[in-house]
Amino acid sequence: MRTIFFGSPDFAVPCLEALHEISDIVVVICQPDRPAGRGLAMKPPAVKKRALELGLTVWQPKKIRTPQFADALRALDAEVGVVVAYGRILPRAVLDAPRAGCVNVHASLLPRWRGAAPIQWSIVHGDEETGVTLMQMDEGMDTGPILATATTSIRAADDAATLSNRLSRMGAALLRSELPKYLAGELSPRPQNDAAATLAPMLSKDHGRIEWNRPARAVHDHIRGMSPWPGAHTMLGRRRIKVHRSAPSTLDPEGAPPGSVIALDRDGIIVACAQGSLQIKELQESGRKRVDARAFMSGRGIAIGDRFSSEGTVA
Repeated sequence: MRTIFFGSPDFAVPCLEALHEISDIVVVICQPDRPAGRGLAMKPPAVKKRALELGLTVWQPKKIRTPQFADALRALDAEVGVVVAYGRILPRAVLDAPRAGCVNVHASLLPRWRGAAPIQWSIVHGDEETGVTLMQMDEGMDTGPILATATTSIRAADDAATLSNRLSRMGAALLRSELPKYLAGELSPRPQNDAAATLAPMLSKDHGRIEWNRPARAVHDHIRGMSPWPGAHTMLGRRRIKVHRSAPSTLDPEGAPPGSVIALDRDGIIVACAQGSLQIKELQESGRKRVDARAFMSGRGIAIGDRFSSEGTVA
């Protein structure tokens, strides 16, 4: 089986490895190297690094909507293209270049959470379960027919990083077991229910802003969903604070304004929300190290009655 793999970030690496086990990958296509870090050194995508370790050919086209690119793909005579978090919408000419078209491994149970950040938004919205979907690709944003799915619960301790790791492994297992069935004609594609679709837009830094005038459970889910990037953030006076870890609290805020510090204990900073209260367990002041709440309380100056706010400029 001759295949083409499209993918870029860490999430796609297990699928690359699975496809390498069951097929002859004729080329791996990923995003160009990008400047990263304080020195802005050029950093290759995780998929490129792993592909080169596996001895695979890598292409990093800057443009994919050209006749020349589609012609180059058709000349590879591949049976199918596999797309996992590539980062660009593929045009029809590219989708049709492999003989059986392209399939996608998407990190949600479609049609819920179509788009760029399904893992984060599933946590933010308090979903109890999610999964991965293997689908035929069309020109829409994750709108093609479904071939197979695998489901997992979203655990209380999950954040976007832990859930992403689990879903990436699940996606690889689904690809390994179901792609051969698809190419053998053993899977029946089923159309998505567009009326049930929800969208998972690309994240920006501003999405991390904590809104304390929401229920404590919603604030907690927001913090989990925004970890590790863009990070949930708030203001304490003029200080910008990133909240890394939280937990629901049973302490009654007794009418305290949302964002008010209502208690300080050995395990965290208890903050009033619109309904209930939240315990901040790990946080980081801008320009300083990430610390647990006890260290922050002893070294940063915080008192009952202080108030976190959603105001301020995102750094």
